[in-house]
Amino acid sequence: MGERAHGEIFVVDDDPAIREMLSLVLGSAGYEVICFADGAALLAVAKVRCPLCMLLDVHIPGQSGIDILKELRAQDYPAPIFIISGSGDIAMAVDAIKSGALDFIEKPFRGNEIVERIQGAIGAFSRRREAPPSKTLSMHFPGREPLTRREREVLELIAAGCSNKEAGRELGISPRTIEDHRANIMKKLNARNATELVRMVLDAERI
Repeated sequence: MGERAHGEIFVVDDDPAIREMLSLVLGSAGYEVICFADGAALLAVAKVRCPLCMLLDVHIPGQSGIDILKELRAQDYPAPIFIISGSGDIAMAVDAIKSGALDFIEKPFRGNEIVERIQGAIGAFSRRREAPPSKTLSMHFPGREPLTRREREVLELIAAGCSNKEAGRELGISPRTIEDHRANIMKKLNARNATELVRMVLDAERI
């Protein structure tokens, strides 16, 4: 492949077949793929390098993928992180999103789908990082549980009238994950529906 790699992607999975498949697919798309079989090896490298994004399996030897995710997020690790989960791990994947994962990818997956999701996520992540700060990100909802940065971004898009699909496209994540964030936001702000959420945003803007 003559063209220069777009950048690094870290893959953390103890299954050699998954590592090989992702290396092949993402390598063909122009990325440099660095694989790790466990969390300890990843954390050692993560101290000195930051990839474009990371694919992290929930079931790895030693610390679980969720533990690794929480540790990286506690360090404000800037790379977007996808959690790889089996079909029986959906509750765990939702927990991962609450803990700061960008999105989750279910096994079994198709190679072209992975490339599409990752390219969308990297592009959206860069756009959001370079965009000027919005009012919603600095809003306060007194007496309510604080929202994460990602939840505030989702709330901003909901308040702007975006559908789950449109919000997902803007943030580079799946509509299903938007729905998970939306449910969490409503629970935290004690809102019964999207109309109440929009009203809260409008009230907060006036403060």
